[in-house]
Amino acid sequence: MGRRILIAAGRIAIGVAVATLVALTSAQRQASAQSSPFPCDIRTTERVVAIGDVHGAFDSFTAILRAAQLIDGRNRWIGGRAVLVQTGDILDRGADSRRAVDLIRRLERDAPRAGGRVVSLLGNHELMRIISDWRYVSTGEIEAFKSRDSEAFREQVFTVLNEQAAQRAKTEGRVHDAVAYREDFFKDIPLGMIEIRQAFGPQGEYGRWVRERATVARINGILFLHGGISAETAALGCEGINAAVRREMASLPLPPEQIAAWMSVSEMGPLWYRGLANEPEEALSVTLPALLEQMGARAIVIGHTPVLPGRIATRLGGRVVQIDAGMLDGTFFPDGVASALELRGDMLTAIYVDRREPLPAPALQTVPAGASSR
Repeated sequence: MGRRILIAAGRIAIGVAVATLVALTSAQRQASAQSSPFPCDIRTTERVVAIGDVHGAFDSFTAILRAAQLIDGRNRWIGGRAVLVQTGDILDRGADSRRAVDLIRRLERDAPRAGGRVVSLLGNHELMRIISDWRYVSTGEIEAFKSRDSEAFREQVFTVLNEQAAQRAKTEGRVHDAVAYREDFFKDIPLGMIEIRQAFGPQGEYGRWVRERATVARINGILFLHGGISAETAALGCEGINAAVRREMASLPLPPEQIAAWMSVSEMGPLWYRGLANEPEEALSVTLPALLEQMGARAIVIGHTPVLPGRIATRLGGRVVQIDAGMLDGTFFPDGVASALELRGDMLTAIYVDRREPLPAPALQTVPAGASSR
C-alpha cells in the first residue's frame, strides 16, 4: 500500500471525517474519567516518565528504564506509584521488538500491584503492522516468531495455496507452473512470517493488544501522543481522537482504498503529523494556544520525529516536548540515544543512560490563558 496514496486520500477525506466524528463523539468527550475507557484524565502527584520510539532496540529500552529507576536488573517493575508513558513505535526496524512488547505488556500488569501505571500508546508503526504494511519489518522481527514447527507449518500453508492457485489457473484456462509458484512462495515467505502475520491478526495475541492501545493520553493536563495534534484533529479532543482511531482499527479488514481515507493514516492525523516538531516556533506560537485549549492541555509531549544528535528538546517554553532521541541508533538514527522524560509537577528532566539534565519549561509554571488545568 503506497504511503503517497494513503496521504493523498487521507488529506481529501479528513475534513469531512473529522466533522462527522466531532458530532459522534461530543457526548463522549463530556463523559467522566470513571466512565471512559481512555486515559484522558489521569491525575497523579507521583512522577511521570515518558519514553518515545523504541523500534526494537530492546537493550537500550531496558537500559533507559533502569536509568529512570522503573525496572531492576531482572526487568521487574520497581517504579512504585510512578506512571510510565510509552508513546508508540515499539515495532519495526530493530530486531527485538517482540521482546520489547513482551516487556511492556508485563509491566502493564505488574505496575498496578505497586500502585503504579503503564500507559502504552499507539504509534504509526503499530498501525502499519495491523493494516499489513510490512515494509519496515526487520528480518530479526520475523525470526523471533519462528518455532520448531515453522518449516512444517509453512509447507502445509504452501500446499493449500498451491492447490488453490492451480484450481484458479484451470478455471481461467491457464497453465499453473507449480515449480515457479513454489520458488516464489518460499522466497517471499521466510520462516516465521506466517506466524508473525497470525500474531498481529485480529485474533492474534499481539494484534489484540495493539488494537486496545489508546492514541492519546492526558496526565495532569499534559498531552502525550506519538505524532502530534493538527488543527484538523484538535476539535475531536482526547476522547474523540481515541474513539475515532479505535473505531477505524475495529473495522478491519478493509480494502486499501477505504483504509486510505482513515484519519489515522493521514499525514495530518495524530500518528503521522509532524507540524509540532517541524514548524517554525513563530508560526506555532500563533496556532498552538488554540490546539491546547481544544485538547484541554497545557503542553504536548510527542515522539515520531527524531531529534538528532540524540537529545530531548523543548519548544515554546516547554509547551511542546520532543522525546524521540533516536533510541535505535546506528544505521537508522546515527548518534541517537536512549532517553526518557521525567515530570515531577511542572519540573521537567531529561534522563539519559549516563546523566540527568533539567529542562527549562517556563510556560508550564503558569497555566496559559484559556488552557485547562485538567
